[in-house]
Amino acid sequence: MKKFGLIGAAGYIAPRHLKAIKETGNDLVVAMDINDSVGIMDSHFPEAEFFTEFEQFSGFVEDLKMKGDKLDYIAVCSPNYLHLPHMKFALQNGIDVICEKPLVLNASDLDVLKQYEKEYGSRVNSILQLRLHPSILALKEKVQAAPEEKIFDVDLTYLTSRGKWYLKSWKGFDEKSGGVATNIGVHFYDMLHFIFGDILRNEVHYRDAKTASGYLEYEKARVRWFLSIDANHLPDNAVQGEKLTYRSISIEGEELEFSGGFTDLHTQSYKRVLEGNGYGVEENRAAIETVEALRKSTLVDLPKIPHPLLSKVK
Repeated sequence: MKKFGLIGAAGYIAPRHLKAIKETGNDLVVAMDINDSVGIMDSHFPEAEFFTEFEQFSGFVEDLKMKGDKLDYIAVCSPNYLHLPHMKFALQNGIDVICEKPLVLNASDLDVLKQYEKEYGSRVNSILQLRLHPSILALKEKVQAAPEEKIFDVDLTYLTSRGKWYLKSWKGFDEKSGGVATNIGVHFYDMLHFIFGDILRNEVHYRDAKTASGYLEYEKARVRWFLSIDANHLPDNAVQGEKLTYRSISIEGEELEFSGGFTDLHTQSYKRVLEGNGYGVEENRAAIETVEALRKSTLVDLPKIPHPLLSKVK
């Protein structure tokens, strides 16, 4: 049984990590979040220690190490801009990491992590769960089996409405979240790289606090993409739930069905990590470089290959 710590226990994604730690037969020893709304922990690890200040958490972890009872892993579910310092803390203490996406906000930070891994002998693992989704794996096989000269035409659309709170939280600040394309899109860019190969071209056609759109060329695909948290862009057939959403990936005019199959992907990711097969620092590089370029690129005013929804915002 491995001993875990968790940073960001009150966040949106933390319950999936708690569930994964439990379902893989391991123990959560300590958790931390500046918010104390963490009742979800009682369903999984009611005996775990909990702190609302990082200094308390770090002191507890370091005391365990001094007693010869070191944690095996720290799961990082904190806001995007805190991923790097929280991972550095774990690595410095000889503790392996399982970190949510985006792993970091800048490609140069990946090199920092590699240096820390080398110096302290611990490893960074990341959650890239779309790489484990059955529909994504089937599409990857289809692309690999296609004629070598085949270039696929892809439309990626992801709309997930958010209330006024979103822009007032850390997610609304580019320097903390990386902007909307990073915050809700980084796993899609990793998926595109995973399926279609290296990126050859990256254009940004539109970018504001709620919406981004552009065009990507990969070795095996031409991709028009559109991401938004603005409910005004939702089509009539958006999915009703805790929030209105619309997700579509169309390849050569054929819809990829991957609306289900997400519930246990974090547990699958944890199993891979525990077997020594987790996705590490370098597997994240293509997606991090993509979203960093999206933030910094000059907009293309008259794109030749715009996404169909772009006219709705321009």
